[in-house]
Amino acid sequence: MNKYQIILILCLSTIFLSCKKNNTQKVQKQKVMANLNREIPLENLKTYIQTNDNYYSKKILENEIKGIHVVHKAITKNFEDTRKDGFKVIYLFIKGNGTVIANNKAFEIVPETILLPNKFQRISINVSKKDTLHFLKISSKLTKQDVLDLKEFPKEHTENVYYAKFTDCESYTEPIKSPNTVSRTILPNKYIPRIAMGTVQTKGPDRVGFHEHPMLEQLFLGLSKNNSVVYADKTQINFSEFSVLHIPLGSSHSVSVEKDEIMYYVWMDFFRDKKGEEWLKTHKTKKED
Repeated sequence: MNKYQIILILCLSTIFLSCKKNNTQKVQKQKVMANLNREIPLENLKTYIQTNDNYYSKKILENEIKGIHVVHKAITKNFEDTRKDGFKVIYLFIKGNGTVIANNKAFEIVPETILLPNKFQRISINVSKKDTLHFLKISSKLTKQDVLDLKEFPKEHTENVYYAKFTDCESYTEPIKSPNTVSRTILPNKYIPRIAMGTVQTKGPDRVGFHEHPMLEQLFLGLSKNNSVVYADKTQINFSEFSVLHIPLGSSHSVSVEKDEIMYYVWMDFFRDKKGEEWLKTHKTKKED
């Protein structure tokens, strides 16, 4: 092989590698652009049912988050609900009044109440006369690691019924929110493995700043009078009361509200592993401030 042939081979190799690199970069760019344009999945809850319907149930955002099952239920008559083995359950009551009986104790239910039966597999949900009770039942499938972690949680977190009205929960601050924003933790971590929940409430004009958290999946639930806009990368969607949306994983997202309108929603964090819960340290309680 003479030197001219060697030079030709080297030139062709350089051209080939350059084309391969450019093609790889093009594919990567296409993937990035596709991620930036991801839709924000959203479902509106049916908050009015026929008076002759005693029971309504619908799966919400099915298969959006692995191991998480969300069901919207509405009842006009007393109802018994159960938990499957291998799952932990959260009830978010959003509309209507009633009482929950768990472990032979009665818990008053008003709009914006959270309840975890914890070790108790069966509860009775009683509806106030001539009322309709709406709630989300959120079931989390426990992994082998979750089962191990539960043994390390405080017993009062896992054995007793957890019950709270949103307005009674501890408030916190966060750098991405204005001083006008009221944020509350309605479910701290270490009650159910890899899950925490809270509320955000403010009056416009206001905004929750752009932020990212690739270590967790997140759902938003619009509460009464919420009328805001959610942004995720290059996508935005109107976010109204009694709707549930899924923030695209790893997206840079934000929420805004116009003048005189209300922003009021529940955030639900589903961490991919327990290390991700370090994110919650960005929430500072008034005591820490």
